[in-house]
Amino acid sequence: MRAIWTGAIGFGLVNIPIKLYSATESASLDLDMLDRKDLSNIKFKRVNEKTGKEVKWDNIVKGYFMKDHYIVLEDADFEDASPEKTKLINLHAFVKLADIDSVYFETPYYLEPQKGGEKAYQLLLKALEKTKMAGLGAFVMRNIEHLTIIKPYKNALVLNKIRYQQEIRSADELKLPDTIKIQKEEMDMATQLIKQHSKTFDISKYKNEYIDDLLKIIKQKDKGKRPTIRKIKIENTKGDDLLAKLRASLG
Repeated sequence: MRAIWTGAIGFGLVNIPIKLYSATESASLDLDMLDRKDLSNIKFKRVNEKTGKEVKWDNIVKGYFMKDHYIVLEDADFEDASPEKTKLINLHAFVKLADIDSVYFETPYYLEPQKGGEKAYQLLLKALEKTKMAGLGAFVMRNIEHLTIIKPYKNALVLNKIRYQQEIRSADELKLPDTIKIQKEEMDMATQLIKQHSKTFDISKYKNEYIDDLLKIIKQKDKGKRPTIRKIKIENTKGDDLLAKLRASLG
């Protein structure tokens, strides 16, 4: 693995030198975009809006539009905005994971101690395990500030980017049903159905089956075979049928 960020974790007055690695990888198939006429690969170019000519990466800068002109930002400008956060993840608070709603969770990363930081890394890991808490902080990566939590995971520290509250859209615009009267028998059957299918969560029992199914179709087409398309019709349950459907579900 290649480190995508190098810095330190600030734990009180203790600074733990670490490297950050992506903890996930894409499970999707690597599909190319092709021209249907001759199956030529489609390429994307960075083109100057005025001249129509391609622009080299070395000549591309970032700018912020201000009224009628652009302000060009260099790498040093991004670092000067918050220099400590480009090098340090300062854990300014410790929170219970249960207090963070899942809607805020984003990307996970592995943290690895650099040379000399092994003992402090292990101390933070064990202390978080013992207290069942997670460290809350923020840092800057790729010119963007990220709110993060650091928690133990399988003898390692994992950093999870979490969204700011301002990034979560309000649910007020959704057309949600008003209070609807639920019959006691309906509620009893629904809770019974949930209990009947309750089990301990084991992520190893689940895998991306869609990718396997798609690969089967690709292999069939490669052999010149026409794959069978399974047509599925979803029958939506109406309020009048709810009780009967629940009773049938319980079997």
